Amino acid sequence: MSKTVARRLLLPVVIGTFAVAAFATTPSYKAIVERKKRTDVQSDSIRTDTSLVLGGVTVYGNSQKEVLMKSSQNNIQIDRNFLQVNFAGSLMQSLQGIPGVKAMNIGSGQSKPTIRGMGFNRMVVTEDGIKHEGQQWGDDHGLEIDQFSIDRIEIIKGPSALFYGSDAIGGVVNLYNNYLPVKPFGGSLILFARSNNESLGFSAKMEGRHNKFYYKANITMIDYADFRVPTDSIQYYSYFIQLKDQRLRNTAGKEHDGSVALGYVIPNFKTELRLSNSYVRCGFFANAHGLEVRLSDIDYDRSRRDIDLPYQSVNHLKVMSHTVWQHGNMHLHGDLAYQNNLRKEQSEAVSHGYMPIPPHSLEREFQKHTFTGNLGLSFSLSEANMLTIGFNSEYQHNRRDGWGFIIPDFETFSAGTYVFDKHKLSDNFCLNAGLRYDFAHTHIRSYHDWYTTPTENGYEYKERSGNTNRHFNSFTWSAGMNYSHKHWILKANIGKSFRIPIPKELGVDGINYHIFRYEKGNAGLSPEESYQVDAGIHWNNGRMSVQLDPYFNYFSNYIYLNPTPNYVEGLQKYDYTQSKVMRYGFEFLANYRLFHNLEASMKGEYLYAEQLSGEKRGYTLPFSSPMSMNVGLKYEFGEKGYMSVDGELVAAQHNIVPPEKPTDGYFTLNMTAGKTFVWDKHSLRVGLNAENILNKKYYNHTSYYRLIDVPEPGINLSLMIVFNF
Repeated sequence: MSKTVARRLLLPVVIGTFAVAAFATTPSYKAIVERKKRTDVQSDSIRTDTSLVLGGVTVYGNSQKEVLMKSSQNNIQIDRNFLQVNFAGSLMQSLQGIPGVKAMNIGSGQSKPTIRGMGFNRMVVTEDGIKHEGQQWGDDHGLEIDQFSIDRIEIIKGPSALFYGSDAIGGVVNLYNNYLPVKPFGGSLILFARSNNESLGFSAKMEGRHNKFYYKANITMIDYADFRVPTDSIQYYSYFIQLKDQRLRNTAGKEHDGSVALGYVIPNFKTELRLSNSYVRCGFFANAHGLEVRLSDIDYDRSRRDIDLPYQSVNHLKVMSHTVWQHGNMHLHGDLAYQNNLRKEQSEAVSHGYMPIPPHSLEREFQKHTFTGNLGLSFSLSEANMLTIGFNSEYQHNRRDGWGFIIPDFETFSAGTYVFDKHKLSDNFCLNAGLRYDFAHTHIRSYHDWYTTPTENGYEYKERSGNTNRHFNSFTWSAGMNYSHKHWILKANIGKSFRIPIPKELGVDGINYHIFRYEKGNAGLSPEESYQVDAGIHWNNGRMSVQLDPYFNYFSNYIYLNPTPNYVEGLQKYDYTQSKVMRYGFEFLANYRLFHNLEASMKGEYLYAEQLSGEKRGYTLPFSSPMSMNVGLKYEFGEKGYMSVDGELVAAQHNIVPPEKPTDGYFTLNMTAGKTFVWDKHSLRVGLNAENILNKKYYNHTSYYRLIDVPEPGINLSLMIVFNF
């Protein structure tokens, strides 16, 4: 390792160490102000996790120390209140204020989650323990999950392949809908609106419990218009395109979600069957879909709520079954699920290259069937030792249709088994270690164009994807420790993770118009392997809390899209390749209660990545997020009222991969206010969020739209009204 790299590696660690030392030496206060608990006003449901129901009472830990000592990994627990207070459109936009968590927005009401700069198939999203399986490779659609049906969220930052297998190499977002109703009838009604895209929506929940049986139902409907950005024009490959009323034409959309759950619960046993469906239809920014839009007969400026060509529709159906049984010191849980994800892209019938004019508007269609099964068993070997063993399996069947090609038909099967042991040496010191084995098989089917292309041998139906069979297997392991002493909690975790290449990486061959590039896969890619070290340093004296989470990753064969100097049909070509990569960084969070009703906070994150081999050796990875810091002040009034203001400072990003362009730094100002009114067993909460109130024009380095000079949205006001009954 060069001296330059060593200095870069040492710098953030030194800074973080001094930061912790500075806060830790702050004089203690005799009169410690105990932080108020922020629990949901509606106490009509109880949390079950994997539901250790003992005598009708669900047992779980509430204190911060219990949460931090639960795992040697860095994890964050979020309740329903957080999502309502920080409502920002999509689920991931609401979560991106958490250090290390970002939302990759694509301007059409959709966003992808990233943890420490890793997203798509490098992180796992689960719903009640079931891995959510859509078309994760797609950059232009979000999670097909109703954010208003979620009771709580757990975010695990860092590799988690031991429990979740492939794809969890970057982290996990666990979504839970498992609060149990405790009275015969209850629920909530939520109304919300956002100013930037004139979004309007509502969500209604009903639930009840009768003796041993319970039910829950949820419905959500959202309608939004074209997004507005603080600019009058954009630049698409040296063409200047005017925007009417500063709106991204054809980015309107709508979302319809619904779910119902039926359950049975008795002491030491619980089972639940849940059915959910999520439907989204939204337009693609017309001027980002190719210059042929200039010749279209569609009047995109006729209405800001029209959804014209090109647009996409996504429908995700999910059926899940969860069963938990406890007997003595043994705890058994099982999950079964079926998911059907149907995604369609509709575009005007325009010829590309040697392709003749298509016969219809269906450019691409993908239908993915996924079957999932999980089984886990935990039991105590002694009072201080807990052993967990488990098994996961999954089968995917994906078929394509339409006149445009990008990924082939494929089937995948994967299975893994793991063992994990946690040993409690004392109340303040725990050790854990685990081992996992995985097997996976991927079959990619051959595909030939439906039209002929001239070659050296005449006109031929060009093969875009060959018949491919790949088998993968891997051992992974992890070891960690938790230690607490007075105000301190220290955590450390070391391990190996892996990720099998997805069918897109192996077999893609086509134009992705929505992110302005031609992509070419590599059927010979090997699985990613990562060695990582994660640590956590936490200090809390009741009035002040400080948290520093440094991490280090080394990839022996990181898979990524490498930008090349070549162009296909006017778009830059990207090839999937592998190289050795080093990544490190940290997240920082500090809270200080100035008075009993006034709290200050500061949080930030830093990430550095460098390729250690290959033709781009010495460069970072594409779309690497810059350093950022947020400083906020929150004032609480009355019993349930609050006001807050925060400033987000993001550094410039000049560490890029050519021909990627650098982005300037920026500062945005945001405000939040809310109040809850309570009477009898009912409550009414009113919340108002104001984002980018200075209407700052800036570019998010992780957004694909910056490639065509599209800035982030301007000022955005959000109103939410929640009535619990």
